[in-house]
Amino acid sequence: MSFRNRTILITGASRGIGKAIALKLAKEGANIVIAAKSVEEDPRLGGTIFSAAAEVEAAGGHALAVQVDIRHEDQIEAMVAQAIERFGGIDVVINNASAIQLTPTDKTETKRFDLMQSINVRGTFLVVKHCLPWLRKGNNPHIITLSPPINLDPRWLGGHIAYTLTKYNMSMLALGWAAEFKSEGIASNALWPRTTIDTAAVRNLLGGEALARMSRTPDILADAVHIILNKKAAECSGHTFIDEEVLAMAGVTDLDHYSVVPGATLYNDLFV
Repeated sequence: MSFRNRTILITGASRGIGKAIALKLAKEGANIVIAAKSVEEDPRLGGTIFSAAAEVEAAGGHALAVQVDIRHEDQIEAMVAQAIERFGGIDVVINNASAIQLTPTDKTETKRFDLMQSINVRGTFLVVKHCLPWLRKGNNPHIITLSPPINLDPRWLGGHIAYTLTKYNMSMLALGWAAEFKSEGIASNALWPRTTIDTAAVRNLLGGEALARMSRTPDILADAVHIILNKKAAECSGHTFIDEEVLAMAGVTDLDHYSVVPGATLYNDLFV
């Protein structure tokens, strides 16, 4: 199934996993809405909506860079309006934007708790809400949310309950939308990596260079998204996928080329 003339809106697409997904789909001619906050480059993070848009165009896609903070509903509405004005519709929504802080209760500031709730849960909900009228008209419409299988083992709650709550809520949204939109032919799935992924969050917040070298590149998630989006929406919905499972379904079992350091021992991601 070609992605030419299909429009994919990706939140948090200026770098990392979001940008990798954008570039993968751009190679097949997709229209990509790069929805993120970054308009000036932070040396620790790298990339802006404009640099990502340039890479999408160079890869063969069509890009629309939109500055948006999904904590603000009016900015989401403006983002959708710009996407429709430029491309005429929205076929896929990738909920990639997310905030993270792995702290216990007494070390979690109220403003950080609110930030994660506002971006991860409320923002994800509002993005889909305002894209929904266009997804209903979309070509093989899919929603993919970057969130984990819901594992109620207390160890995933005890160490960083504020963050875990938001990521599990994102997965609940994904599963709820699968049921809600089933009769309308809109697919909704969650996707999560088995291993850590070499992103700015891993390098700056979690484990630095050492953990990055035990991680995979964002390309593994981009390839998994590509596989999911090529499935008929009516036949692929309501899953909390792990990236390796998706690749295995497509017959891809040799994953060493996704490792930052081929042959290195890999570090399991949270919730897996």
